[in-house]
Amino acid sequence: MAEFTLPKNSKVKPGKTISAANGATRKKKFQIYRWDPDSGRNPRLDTYEVNLDNFGPMVLDAIIYIKNDIDSTLTFRRSCREGICGSCSMNIGGTNTLACTKSISDFNSDITIYPLPHMPVVKDLVPDLTHFYNQYSSIKPWIQTNTSAPSNSERFQSKENREKLDGLYECILCACCSTSCPSYWWNSKRYLGPAILLQAYRWIVDSRDESTNKRLDQLEDSFSLYRCHTIMNCTNTCPKGLNPAKAIAKIKKLLVSRLT
Repeated sequence: MAEFTLPKNSKVKPGKTISAANGATRKKKFQIYRWDPDSGRNPRLDTYEVNLDNFGPMVLDAIIYIKNDIDSTLTFRRSCREGICGSCSMNIGGTNTLACTKSISDFNSDITIYPLPHMPVVKDLVPDLTHFYNQYSSIKPWIQTNTSAPSNSERFQSKENREKLDGLYECILCACCSTSCPSYWWNSKRYLGPAILLQAYRWIVDSRDESTNKRLDQLEDSFSLYRCHTIMNCTNTCPKGLNPAKAIAKIKKLLVSRLT
């Protein structure tokens, strides 16, 4: 029987525990993944017990409080705090989501926080998204045209054609969906993943774009698109309520329709 084990230096070990100050009435424990590549040590889970009266209602509020008031070495990304930049995407309580829009009240017990799964980690909660963004660049996410632009106006589209972009343009490239997809975990070097495929469909379906066939040609191989097995993790985890699986299915349908 085959036996699989993690390398010794990759096993997550228990870390330090910091208790809330005496007198705290609304206590909550946050178990946070910590890893410093410069230390040479194994990753660990540090436990921070905090007083919920000291900050706002979202998980990001707690993380900011921990960094500012308890442990300044904690490293993470954040920016807008409004669910539109995607910077604070991480795995919270076992689900990929945005820390700025995830309410602490959604959890009845301790909250565990990890970086996005199956991505190289830069430090602590910061994943390396270089490959993800390179994949995004590969689909040429801009309008491609062969005809000259109108001399005195924009490239207009009808209200009906504009509505085709609803549920697509809202994607903020947080990578929550792609990093929840088992197919992407095992084939990320060649499979584009749900986030990038949703973005690809956004440009394929744009009535102003004139490179639809070229875009479809790029996706028509055994890995770029067809590693999707409709597991639906992507749709279930999207913090913006989008449906990448549906977009992928529509791309497949367009490819089939070209054959008839």
